[in-house]
Amino acid sequence: MTAFRCSRLTTVVVGAALLCTAVTAQAREFSVSTVLSDAFPWGQAAERWADLVEERSEGRITLRVYPNSQLVAGDQTREFSAMRQGLIDMAIGSTINWSPQVPELNLFSLPFFMPDESAVDAVTGGEAGEMIFDAIESRGVVPLAWGENGFRQLSNSQGPIAEPGDLNGLKIRVVGSPLFQDTFTALGANPTQMSWADAKPALTTGAVDGQENPLSVFDVARIDQVGQEHLTLWNYMNDPLIFAVNERVWSSLPEEDQALLRQAAIDAGQWEIAMTREQESERLAAIQERGVQVVELNGEQHQAFVEATQSVYDKWVPQIGEDLVETARDGIEAR
Repeated sequence: MTAFRCSRLTTVVVGAALLCTAVTAQAREFSVSTVLSDAFPWGQAAERWADLVEERSEGRITLRVYPNSQLVAGDQTREFSAMRQGLIDMAIGSTINWSPQVPELNLFSLPFFMPDESAVDAVTGGEAGEMIFDAIESRGVVPLAWGENGFRQLSNSQGPIAEPGDLNGLKIRVVGSPLFQDTFTALGANPTQMSWADAKPALTTGAVDGQENPLSVFDVARIDQVGQEHLTLWNYMNDPLIFAVNERVWSSLPEEDQALLRQAAIDAGQWEIAMTREQESERLAAIQERGVQVVELNGEQHQAFVEATQSVYDKWVPQIGEDLVETARDGIEAR
């Protein structure tokens, strides 16, 4: 028998055909890629989006979440390209991971550019955020909403890091972005690029001395169990998340479904941002209770890191776009 799927319908089977009565819309299912599972806020954002879409479409639209970068064989830096090519329908992706294909996203990776959460909000919610969304859409992907992976902190197995000189010679795992290579090289470290799937084994064996990630990742993944006994709170960059859809998939949807998906993404993103920020102090307390030694930079120490990474700006601002960087800076100063 030939099968046809209908939603919110009464169905009658006649011979080899499935006739749908009171047809309002055809049910559709889409893939959603994420790097982390729902043990982390990132993955929880994807599940929240899927649940809201399921509820608001009354089952007509299903978002099936594929965590751990499984749709790109664990290579998180391929996610944007795969979505642009139509191999992935939708994704909630990191600005870091998508920056090789969208250079404007490197704005968020400029070291010590955004001092606090209000600065992040000023960028994502202002003119600079609109410019970034335009840059993404020009590359065949439709951005819908912002989420947040949080400020990234530095951990290592060798000792406290309170000044740039403490990083000299340390092997630090970084993501596959050249800007990260330049930042840690400027600080005297030995940056080692690898995927998140390879990072924890490398920390376990001592192939790398340290890593940088938000507190949520450090906490949930129990990075302290692989020798990361020293943690420096330096807020050197923030990693917003972006809810997005392949352009051809988006164009295939009626306007009412586009509106439903966008609003559900906005709501899921706002929910996830609030949750991520609210849990920061609780996560830090839990990490300290497990014996991790925490260094929180004072103003003078922070400024030393800022000055040590100025060469990164000289190289990367022209690649990101001077207009975008200036617009973002204006938004931060005006917040």
